[in-house]
Amino acid sequence: MTTKRIVLIGAGNVAHHLAPALLNAGLNLCQIYSRSIESARELGRKTGISYTADLFAVYPDCDIYIFCVSDDSLLSVFKGLRVNKNALILHTSGSVPLSVFEAYVENYGVLYPLQTFSKKRVLNFREVPLCIEASNENSRTLLLAMAEQLSGQVREISSDKRGKLHLAAVFANNFTNHLYGIAGKMLEEEGLDFSLLRPLIFETAHKVMLLSPEEAQTGPARRNDESILGKHKGLLKNDKKLLTLYSLLSDSIKESLVKNETKSVAEDPQMTLTLW
Repeated sequence: MTTKRIVLIGAGNVAHHLAPALLNAGLNLCQIYSRSIESARELGRKTGISYTADLFAVYPDCDIYIFCVSDDSLLSVFKGLRVNKNALILHTSGSVPLSVFEAYVENYGVLYPLQTFSKKRVLNFREVPLCIEASNENSRTLLLAMAEQLSGQVREISSDKRGKLHLAAVFANNFTNHLYGIAGKMLEEEGLDFSLLRPLIFETAHKVMLLSPEEAQTGPARRNDESILGKHKGLLKNDKKLLTLYSLLSDSIKESLVKNETKSVAEDPQMTLTLW
C-alpha cells in the first residue's frame, strides 16, 4: 500500500481529517485538489502535500483517487478529471450508491467514515468506523488494505445498508444537534447559558454507551406524565412548529415504549404492561 499514489479530491471537513490520517498511516498521499484555491492551500500547507485548484493539473497517473466532495458535485468533478484507467476511484459518501461510477471505470468503491467532522476538532481516526464496498475483488483487496491501515474498525457494508446507516446517523447526530440548538435558544431567551445543559448532554451520551437507548430513556414522555407534558405544551403554545415537534417526539417515545413492553409481554406472559 505504501507505494500506491493517492490523490485526495476535496478539501472540506472530511478531507481535513482524512489527509492527516493517510499520512499518519504511512500512505503515499501525493496531491490535494479543491475547486477553491484557498481551501486547497489551507489543507496543503497543513499537511505539506502538493495542492491545486485546477482540474487539469490533477495528476493523471496515480493509483487511488478519493473523492471528499458533496454528493451533488461528485460526478461532475469526476468527469472533469483525467485519470489512469486502472486507478481505484473511491467516494466517501454515506448515501451515494457504489454504482455511481459503474458506467465510467472498472475499479471503484466506497470509503465511508461514520463520524461527524469539523476542521477545528481533533479526532483519532483509528477509532472512526470505516464502511467499505468495492466493485470487484482486486478493488476490494486494495481498499480493505488501505482502510485497515487507517482505522481499527472496518466493516464491509452494501449500498442499501449504508444508506440506512447514514439515515440513522442523521437522526442520532444531525437532528440531535439541532435539538441542542433549539434548547440553547430557549435558554438564551431567558438570559440563561447553554453551558447549564452540558453536564446533562454529557451524561446522556455517556449513558447510551453503556445502555440501550430504550433503557437510557427518561423524562415525562417516558413516565407518561401528562401533567408535565401539558405544562410544556402550554409554554410552547405561541410557537406552533416547536409545539408540533415536541408533541411528535413525545408521542414517538410513548409509542416506542408500548411496543417494547408489548414485545416483552409476548416473550414472557408473566409480565404486566406498565409505563413508568
